[in-house]
Amino acid sequence: MNESAGVTKSGRTRSGNSNLKRVLGVAAMSVSRSTDTYLSTYYRRVASRRGSQRALVSVMHKLAIAICWHVLHDKTDYRDLGAEYFTRRDPERAMRRMTKEANRLGLSIRFEPIQAA
Repeated sequence: MNESAGVTKSGRTRSGNSNLKRVLGVAAMSVSRSTDTYLSTYYRRVASRRGSQRALVSVMHKLAIAICWHVLHDKTDYRDLGAEYFTRRDPERAMRRMTKEANRLGLSIRFEPIQAA
């Protein structure tokens, strides 16, 4: 439900360009099945919370922003951020997630910095 000031708004997407939507849908499906890319990691993060279909629409939106806007408008090459982008962005969050997952499995985990030789 999307509600603001007592007005219920629709959560549906607008129809838009059907040909562009079809192409972005195929690209989003192929990205969701790939590994070690920013968009595949993004898909898995969203799908775990919202479901696979909404995650596909979210990846389609990311593709539309990245390719249709930044690449064509700024005339630059597409640069993938990498699968480890979210871990690099917030390493403490990644450690909390790993700790919670280990605790769910009945294990304890301790993080120690790597000693440089």
